[in-house]
Amino acid sequence: MPLLSGPESPSHATQATQATQATQHLRVPTPRAPLSTTEPITVASVPSGHVYVRHLAPEAHGAVVRLPDPDPDTPDRPAGARWWPPVMLRPEWARTADFDVFHVHFGFDAVDPAELTEFTEVLRGRGKPFVLTVHDLRNPHHEDRAAHDAQLDVLVPAADAVVTLTSGAAAEIARRWGREALVLPHPHVVPFSTMEAAQERRGWRTGETFRVGLHVKSLRASMDPMALLPTLVETVAQIPGGVLQVNGHRDVLDPDGARRDESLAAYLHDQADAGRLELHVHDFLDDDALWDYLAALDVSVLPYRFGTHSGWLEACRDLGTAVVAPTCGHYADQGPVLSYAHDEAGLDEASLASALRRAHAERPAEGVSVAWRRAQRAAVASAHEQLYSELLSGRADS
Repeated sequence: MPLLSGPESPSHATQATQATQATQHLRVPTPRAPLSTTEPITVASVPSGHVYVRHLAPEAHGAVVRLPDPDPDTPDRPAGARWWPPVMLRPEWARTADFDVFHVHFGFDAVDPAELTEFTEVLRGRGKPFVLTVHDLRNPHHEDRAAHDAQLDVLVPAADAVVTLTSGAAAEIARRWGREALVLPHPHVVPFSTMEAAQERRGWRTGETFRVGLHVKSLRASMDPMALLPTLVETVAQIPGGVLQVNGHRDVLDPDGARRDESLAAYLHDQADAGRLELHVHDFLDDDALWDYLAALDVSVLPYRFGTHSGWLEACRDLGTAVVAPTCGHYADQGPVLSYAHDEAGLDEASLASALRRAHAERPAEGVSVAWRRAQRAAVASAHEQLYSELLSGRADS
């Protein structure tokens, strides 16, 4: 199994070539008399405030208008920062709200399949096109996959159009439900101005330190950091200039944390006291602090044993940070990564150590330029606008 996997990196291409590459792998529907660009398309997106959904819009004004997330406690008011649980998924909201297209991304974790069935029947009864983007084929927050599978068993067959982020996920959707998914890649996560500044700072580095980051956050069900840590500690210690930085949230690592993991906390503190890793314990990082943290790393290690896609991976690409990713899910389809074998059956420690050593030896430049991301965002936005237009004109290929 090659350790360096994923689509060809555009990091060494010219900006003009990068802009072309950004659109090469988009399966964009053939234009067929879309609606007039002067006529707005109102989309109810669940959610609308998430960074992924916000970056589906072109930088300049487009024809798509996304409704703001309603406040869960006061549905007739915009939600602001809090959108979950999503009001738009309530059948009573969908029955009366004014929109042209309904588009589901995230947020149905706690919705019973029976209510999702009622919701999709409301949309069908009103003649409202329903688009589903499948981000997660395996919910990273659920130890047991049964609930998420049951929800997808309602949503995927009911959708008028299915979108996903990678060809691997599309193949899985075809196997499981017999649906052909439109593959549109994940747009940038980090703001363009932050990308530019971070990439410029990265060019000033001396290369004396090789910083490997493991972020345990608040321990999603999909994470298994203790399986990785002994190999990470031993391997990074053998790399010249190697520094292993582990970040985690207070709720997991503080003595009085509400979700304290005793064995993980004890191991990390012991290793930090021995000088074998740097331990950073903190609350949830805001966006600026998160970008600064990721940009300071040479490599970010994803400790997942199951999952599908990763916004974290995309942020690393924006900032020029290499990613060591597991073979589970479809992470290698998103972009170039250094792969190691890890899934629910277990971890191959040798492949993890090899990926780290290769990252140090080759220092792969897996970032993407702002010009490339701008072109990609424009292409993805155009593809979504065209899909909505075709659905509304009754010509969608679903």
